[in-house]
Amino acid sequence: MNFLIGDIGNTSTKICILNKKFQILRSYNFDTSKMCKVNLLKNIIRKKINKSISPVFLFSSVVPKVFMNIKKSFKMTKFKILEIKNLKINKIIKINIKNKKKLGSDRIANAIGAKKFKNCIIIDFGTATTFDIIKNGTYEGGVIAPGVNLSIKNLSHATALLPEINLKSYQKSYGKNTIEALNAGFVWGYEGLINNIIDKIFSRSKIKYKILLTGGYAKFFKKMVKKNVVIEQDITIKGIANAYKELV
Repeated sequence: MNFLIGDIGNTSTKICILNKKFQILRSYNFDTSKMCKVNLLKNIIRKKINKSISPVFLFSSVVPKVFMNIKKSFKMTKFKILEIKNLKINKIIKINIKNKKKLGSDRIANAIGAKKFKNCIIIDFGTATTFDIIKNGTYEGGVIAPGVNLSIKNLSHATALLPEINLKSYQKSYGKNTIEALNAGFVWGYEGLINNIIDKIFSRSKIKYKILLTGGYAKFFKKMVKKNVVIEQDITIKGIANAYKELV
Protein backbone atom coordinates (compact mmCIF):
# COMPACT_ATOMS: atom_id res chain seq x y z
CA MET A 1 0.00 0.00 0.00
CA ASN A 2 1.29 3.44 -0.98
CA PHE A 3 0.23 6.77 0.52
CA LEU A 4 -0.19 10.27 -0.93
CA ILE A 5 0.63 13.37 1.10
CA GLY A 6 1.31 16.99 0.21
CA ASP A 7 2.46 20.36 1.48
CA ILE A 8 0.57 23.33 0.00
CA GLY A 9 2.63 26.47 0.52
CA ASN A 10 2.00 30.05 -0.54
CA THR A 11 4.53 29.81 -3.37
CA SER A 12 5.01 26.12 -4.11
CA THR A 13 3.24 22.81 -3.50
CA LYS A 14 4.98 19.49 -2.99
CA ILE A 15 3.14 16.20 -3.53
CA CYS A 16 4.79 12.97 -2.36
CA ILE A 17 4.04 9.28 -2.79
CA LEU A 18 5.16 7.20 0.19
CA ASN A 19 5.80 3.46 0.37
CA LYS A 20 4.45 1.17 3.08
CA LYS A 21 7.29 2.25 5.37
CA PHE A 22 6.25 5.89 4.86
CA GLN A 23 9.42 6.69 2.92
CA ILE A 24 9.32 8.94 -0.14
CA LEU A 25 8.99 7.02 -3.42
CA ARG A 26 8.32 9.99 -5.71
CA SER A 27 7.83 13.70 -5.29
CA TYR A 28 6.34 16.39 -7.53
CA ASN A 29 6.71 20.16 -7.21
CA PHE A 30 4.24 22.70 -8.58
CA ASP A 31 3.59 26.42 -8.43
CA THR A 32 0.73 26.79 -5.97
CA SER A 33 -0.88 29.38 -8.24
CA LYS A 34 -1.43 26.64 -10.84
CA MET A 35 -3.07 24.17 -8.47
CA CYS A 36 -6.51 25.75 -8.89
CA LYS A 37 -6.30 26.10 -12.67
CA VAL A 38 -5.74 22.48 -13.65
CA ASN A 39 -6.33 19.27 -11.76
CA LEU A 40 -2.69 18.32 -11.36
CA LEU A 41 -3.34 15.87 -8.54
CA LYS A 42 -5.84 13.83 -10.53
CA ASN A 43 -3.40 13.73 -13.42
CA ILE A 44 -0.70 12.30 -11.14
CA ILE A 45 -3.05 9.64 -9.84
CA ARG A 46 -4.24 8.73 -13.32
CA LYS A 47 -0.82 8.53 -14.95
CA LYS A 48 1.70 7.67 -12.23
CA ILE A 49 0.05 5.70 -9.43
CA ASN A 50 -1.11 2.10 -9.36
CA LYS A 51 -4.28 0.85 -7.68
CA SER A 52 -2.56 0.05 -4.37
CA ILE A 53 -2.73 3.63 -3.10
CA SER A 54 -4.58 4.40 0.14
CA PRO A 55 -7.88 6.27 -0.43
CA VAL A 56 -6.93 8.84 2.24
CA PHE A 57 -4.73 11.78 1.22
CA LEU A 58 -3.19 14.03 3.89
CA PHE A 59 -2.04 17.63 3.37
CA SER A 60 -0.63 20.52 5.28
CA SER A 61 -1.95 23.71 3.72
CA VAL A 62 -1.55 27.43 4.29
CA VAL A 63 -3.68 28.23 1.22
CA PRO A 64 -7.30 27.29 2.06
CA LYS A 65 -8.56 28.02 -1.46
CA VAL A 66 -6.23 25.45 -3.02
CA PHE A 67 -6.96 22.80 -0.40
CA MET A 68 -10.71 23.26 -0.79
CA ASN A 69 -10.36 23.04 -4.56
CA ILE A 70 -8.55 19.70 -4.22
CA LYS A 71 -11.13 18.45 -1.74
CA LYS A 72 -13.98 19.49 -4.01
CA SER A 73 -12.46 17.78 -7.05
CA PHE A 74 -12.42 14.43 -5.22
CA LYS A 75 -15.89 14.79 -3.69
CA MET A 76 -17.56 12.16 -5.87
CA THR A 77 -14.68 9.66 -5.72
CA LYS A 78 -13.50 6.99 -3.30
CA PHE A 79 -10.73 9.29 -2.05
CA LYS A 80 -10.90 11.20 1.23
CA ILE A 81 -8.94 14.45 1.52
CA LEU A 82 -7.71 15.50 4.97
CA GLU A 83 -5.79 18.50 6.25
CA ILE A 84 -3.35 17.99 9.10
CA LYS A 85 -5.48 20.15 11.42
CA ASN A 86 -8.32 17.64 10.96
CA LEU A 87 -6.28 15.18 13.03
CA LYS A 88 -5.84 14.96 16.80
CA ILE A 89 -2.33 16.39 16.68
CA ASN A 90 -2.09 16.62 20.49
CA LYS A 91 -1.72 12.83 20.54
CA ILE A 92 1.74 13.08 19.01
CA ILE A 93 2.96 16.55 20.00
CA LYS A 94 1.96 19.09 22.63
CA ILE A 95 1.44 22.63 21.35
CA ASN A 96 1.93 25.30 24.00
CA ILE A 97 0.59 28.51 22.44
CA LYS A 98 -2.43 30.74 23.02
CA ASN A 99 -4.47 29.95 19.90
CA LYS A 100 -3.63 26.63 18.25
CA LYS A 101 -6.11 27.24 15.43
CA LYS A 102 -3.99 30.15 14.20
CA LEU A 103 -0.80 28.11 13.92
CA GLY A 104 0.11 27.35 10.31
CA SER A 105 -0.21 23.73 9.22
CA ASP A 106 3.30 23.80 7.74
CA ARG A 107 4.72 24.82 11.11
CA ILE A 108 2.77 22.02 12.83
CA ALA A 109 4.20 19.56 10.29
CA ASN A 110 7.71 20.92 10.85
CA ALA A 111 7.31 20.53 14.61
CA ILE A 112 6.19 16.91 14.24
CA GLY A 113 9.05 16.21 11.84
CA ALA A 114 11.57 17.69 14.29
CA LYS A 115 10.14 16.21 17.49
CA LYS A 116 12.83 13.50 17.63
CA PHE A 117 15.43 16.23 18.29
CA LYS A 118 13.58 17.17 21.53
CA ASN A 119 15.13 20.67 21.74
CA CYS A 120 15.51 22.49 18.45
CA ILE A 121 14.88 25.62 16.41
CA ILE A 122 13.50 25.05 12.91
CA ILE A 123 14.29 27.86 10.47
CA ASP A 124 12.16 27.56 7.35
CA PHE A 125 13.07 29.78 4.39
CA GLY A 126 9.74 29.95 2.60
CA THR A 127 7.49 32.80 1.51
CA ALA A 128 8.01 33.90 5.11
CA THR A 129 11.13 33.07 7.13
CA THR A 130 9.86 31.25 10.21
CA PHE A 131 11.60 30.22 13.42
CA ASP A 132 9.85 27.52 15.46
CA ILE A 133 10.96 26.31 18.86
CA ILE A 134 10.63 22.75 20.14
CA LYS A 135 11.48 22.53 23.84
CA ASN A 136 11.47 19.17 25.63
CA GLY A 137 9.41 17.75 22.76
CA THR A 138 6.75 20.49 23.03
CA TYR A 139 6.06 23.17 20.43
CA GLU A 140 6.58 26.44 22.31
CA GLY A 141 5.99 29.10 19.67
CA GLY A 142 8.14 30.98 17.22
CA VAL A 143 9.03 34.02 15.16
CA ILE A 144 7.81 35.04 11.70
CA ALA A 145 9.93 37.35 9.53
CA PRO A 146 9.54 38.41 5.88
CA GLY A 147 10.76 35.86 3.36
CA VAL A 148 13.90 36.57 1.34
CA ASN A 149 12.33 36.40 -2.13
CA LEU A 150 9.24 38.28 -1.00
CA SER A 151 11.39 41.12 0.37
CA ILE A 152 13.42 41.31 -2.83
CA LYS A 153 10.30 41.44 -4.99
CA ASN A 154 8.52 43.98 -2.79
CA LEU A 155 11.48 46.36 -2.81
CA SER A 156 11.78 46.15 -6.59
CA HIS A 157 8.03 46.63 -7.15
CA ALA A 158 7.89 49.58 -4.77
CA THR A 159 10.77 51.46 -6.40
CA ALA A 160 11.26 52.82 -9.90
CA LEU A 161 14.97 52.10 -10.34
CA LEU A 162 15.89 49.18 -8.09
CA PRO A 163 15.93 45.86 -9.97
CA GLU A 164 14.82 42.45 -8.75
CA ILE A 165 17.99 40.44 -8.04
CA ASN A 166 19.09 36.87 -7.46
CA LEU A 167 21.25 36.63 -4.36
CA LYS A 168 24.90 35.85 -4.98
CA SER A 169 27.34 34.22 -2.61
CA TYR A 170 28.53 36.04 0.50
CA GLN A 171 29.88 39.54 -0.08
CA LYS A 172 32.96 40.71 1.89
CA SER A 173 32.59 44.39 0.98
CA TYR A 174 29.82 46.90 0.47
CA GLY A 175 28.60 47.38 -3.07
CA LYS A 176 30.31 49.38 -5.80
CA ASN A 177 27.15 49.38 -7.92
CA THR A 178 23.41 48.99 -7.41
CA ILE A 179 23.36 45.19 -7.79
CA GLU A 180 26.24 44.69 -5.36
CA ALA A 181 24.68 47.14 -2.89
CA LEU A 182 21.35 45.30 -3.00
CA ASN A 183 23.07 41.94 -2.65
CA ALA A 184 25.05 43.15 0.37
CA GLY A 185 21.92 44.60 1.93
CA PHE A 186 19.89 41.41 1.63
CA VAL A 187 22.69 38.97 2.45
CA TRP A 188 24.07 40.94 5.40
CA GLY A 189 20.59 41.92 6.50
CA TYR A 190 19.29 38.37 6.66
CA GLU A 191 22.55 37.13 8.17
CA GLY A 192 22.02 39.61 11.00
CA LEU A 193 18.30 38.85 11.28
CA ILE A 194 18.88 35.09 11.50
CA ASN A 195 21.69 35.24 14.05
CA ASN A 196 19.98 37.90 16.15
CA ILE A 197 16.74 35.91 16.41
CA ILE A 198 18.67 32.74 17.28
CA ASP A 199 20.58 34.63 20.00
CA LYS A 200 17.32 36.05 21.39
CA ILE A 201 15.81 32.56 21.61
CA PHE A 202 18.92 31.11 23.25
CA SER A 203 19.08 33.99 25.77
CA ARG A 204 15.65 33.06 27.12
CA SER A 205 16.65 29.51 27.99
CA LYS A 206 19.66 27.57 29.22
CA ILE A 207 18.86 24.84 26.72
CA LYS A 208 21.25 24.25 23.83
CA TYR A 209 18.93 23.96 20.86
CA LYS A 210 19.79 22.04 17.73
CA ILE A 211 19.28 24.33 14.73
CA LEU A 212 17.57 22.87 11.67
CA LEU A 213 17.37 24.69 8.34
CA THR A 214 14.86 23.95 5.63
CA GLY A 215 13.42 25.70 2.58
CA GLY A 216 14.86 27.40 -0.46
CA TYR A 217 17.70 29.36 1.16
CA ALA A 218 18.78 26.73 3.71
CA LYS A 219 22.06 25.92 1.94
CA PHE A 220 22.70 29.56 1.05
CA PHE A 221 22.63 30.78 4.66
CA LYS A 222 24.06 27.67 6.33
CA LYS A 223 27.63 29.02 6.57
CA MET A 224 26.42 32.40 7.82
CA VAL A 225 24.76 31.02 10.94
CA LYS A 226 27.15 31.38 13.87
CA LYS A 227 26.00 28.18 15.58
CA ASN A 228 26.17 24.64 14.21
CA VAL A 229 23.25 23.82 11.94
CA VAL A 230 21.79 20.82 10.13
CA ILE A 231 19.87 20.99 6.85
CA GLU A 232 16.60 19.01 6.90
CA GLN A 233 14.96 19.73 3.55
CA ASP A 234 12.20 17.11 3.89
CA ILE A 235 11.24 17.97 7.46
CA THR A 236 7.73 19.19 6.53
CA ILE A 237 7.00 16.07 4.49
CA LYS A 238 8.45 13.87 7.25
CA GLY A 239 6.12 15.54 9.72
CA ILE A 240 3.07 14.97 7.51
CA ALA A 241 4.17 11.35 6.98
CA ASN A 242 4.53 10.80 10.73
CA ALA A 243 1.11 12.33 11.33
CA TYR A 244 -0.39 10.01 8.72
CA LYS A 245 1.34 6.98 10.22
CA GLU A 246 0.26 7.75 13.77
CA LEU A 247 -3.19 9.30 13.34
CA VAL A 248 -4.88 8.32 10.07
